[in-house]
Amino acid sequence: MRRTFESAIRSVWTMAKCPRLTRISLHAPKLVEVEFDNGSAYNFSAEYLRVFSPAVDSKIRSIGGEKVIFGRRLVGIMSAEPVGNYGVRLIFDDLHKTGIFTWDYFYYLGSNKFSLMRNYIKTLKKHGLSRDPTTKK
Repeated sequence: MRRTFESAIRSVWTMAKCPRLTRISLHAPKLVEVEFDNGSAYNFSAEYLRVFSPAVDSKIRSIGGEKVIFGRRLVGIMSAEPVGNYGVRLIFDDLHKTGIFTWDYFYYLGSNKFSLMRNYIKTLKKHGLSRDPTTKK
């Protein structure tokens, strides 16, 4: 329920405030840069984009009803595929490829980067999880 509510707020927020994307650049494997016509420019790490991917997949752990992605500090982006004239599909080296990042969503992620990442780290700590990948014994 909470996730649906947050998604609805994000949709309204981005439709009302999102400027037009003017540039996107993939610096594989670790960085995506975007710029908007209002002068805003954002750099996104592969980890940040993987954690906040708009798709749901099997690599998410549900803890007490809370969806938590962890262990993605070292993830990389292998490629990017345009999707129409509204977004891009990023292909990550952990084989996640189902999320479509719209221009509006990139703006949302950039505008809220500090608070989103801070909350993500707090959630990991709360559940005793790490950004680092688990080591196989």
